[in-house]
Amino acid sequence: MPKRRLAAPVVVALLLPGAALAASPAERLAAPCQGCHGVAGGMPAMAGLRTVTELAAMLRDFRADARPATVMGRIVRGYTEEEIAVLARYYAKED
Repeated sequence: MPKRRLAAPVVVALLLPGAALAASPAERLAAPCQGCHGVAGGMPAMAGLRTVTELAAMLRDFRADARPATVMGRIVRGYTEEEIAVLARYYAKED
């Protein structure tokens, strides 16, 4: 029987109980990002500095190990295309 992986938001909800109380799906997905990027997308800077398209492409590149990173490749590997789109919209400036 193949192993089943938990989706990233489920893991976040299990590990970070406060994340389960966030107001929106985007906030729940962004909760683990805050450890490194801060609440407003701090360092490395994210929030409002790139378009939705740019951020989604960066996340996909991290997931495919096509962009150098320390931990981002491992983190984003657990996200679906829909979750990447939600995060990109959450952190991006308007396209």
